Amino acid sequence: MTKKMLGLALGAALIAAPAFAADKLKIGFMATLSGPPAAIGQHVHDGFMLAVEELGGKLGGLPTEVLKQDDQLKPDVGVQIVNDFIKRDQVHLITGMIFSNVMMAVYKPIIDSKTFVISANAGPSPIAGNLCSPYFFASSWQNDQTHSAVGKYMQDKGIKNAFLIAPNYQAGKDSIAGVQRFYKNPTAGVLYVPLNQTDFAAELSQIRAAKPDAVFSFFPGGLGVAFVKQYAQAGLIKEVPLYSAFTIDWTNLAAIGDAAVGTFHASFWAADLDNPANKKFVAAFRQKYSKEPEMYSAQGYDAALMIDAAVKAVKGKVEDHDAFRAALRKNEIASVRGPFKFNNNHFPIQNFYLREVVKGADGKLQIASRGIALKDDKDAYSGECPMKW
Repeated sequence: MTKKMLGLALGAALIAAPAFAADKLKIGFMATLSGPPAAIGQHVHDGFMLAVEELGGKLGGLPTEVLKQDDQLKPDVGVQIVNDFIKRDQVHLITGMIFSNVMMAVYKPIIDSKTFVISANAGPSPIAGNLCSPYFFASSWQNDQTHSAVGKYMQDKGIKNAFLIAPNYQAGKDSIAGVQRFYKNPTAGVLYVPLNQTDFAAELSQIRAAKPDAVFSFFPGGLGVAFVKQYAQAGLIKEVPLYSAFTIDWTNLAAIGDAAVGTFHASFWAADLDNPANKKFVAAFRQKYSKEPEMYSAQGYDAALMIDAAVKAVKGKVEDHDAFRAALRKNEIASVRGPFKFNNNHFPIQNFYLREVVKGADGKLQIASRGIALKDDKDAYSGECPMKW
């Protein structure tokens, strides 16, 4: 046999070699863990690690190592982290991913390396559409969907002339698009501000001058604290109802305080959802972390359950990408949100609930579910995704 023939034979043998079960699962976890939005990333990590702990430190029966890194809300830092995950650490998959500008920067390096990524938060519209990939899954939502639920509620409620405000980056643009998918009335204004802006004096003056019937805002984490407190200090909270998505939740409710009472927002998840998996999760999270869980912790928790089920289904052979992908698509986990299935673009088809901030009988702030705003919702971009299955 010639050297060329031998080389071809060896290459064919390598290609045809069966996938062997891993003896350890290595996961790269990247999130924004510093600055005003740090609480979001921490909640995702807390939820993920709670599930890992409940499963005895193993996902799919494999001892699991989770490498935690902070992208600092900087796309270039995110790119360096994922390159290290892939080339140096040789992780089996990557999860976390909080902000869409970071996700868009790291997406191509991850997908090009044929590494699976399970977003536990960010869901940019391009990835749901023509940039969809067989290596991407989301345990959360597509960016527009939560905002669409609020937009539908505002439309159904008969609100006229709303003012819409969000940060000027991919998720902010998706948020406004999501609201306007259902909110069809004329707007008093649409305003994008720099990401991480915390002084809204000029914008609040502009809102007051526009005389809207309501305001919709998207300012996640600490940005929401700054916006809502300044909105209240300007006296607008008593004059113009505030609707939001990701602006007010359990990650920042204590910091916002009574200014949040009477505001409405939406989520695919709520602490008071009546299913066994959710009751178990909420109780365990409160006991372990001495704080209320939020949608972000639920997303992290479900991401770990998704990985556990898929690794178990392929008997640890995570290098068998086709089998691992098929196992993820089946999605037979007992989700804390209740049953859901994946769309062709690997984003969940799921319910979205309206939630209101209220004061309980004990005088403490609570977030109460107010029914389903969107049922079995499919994102608006799945038709642009060429994947069919």
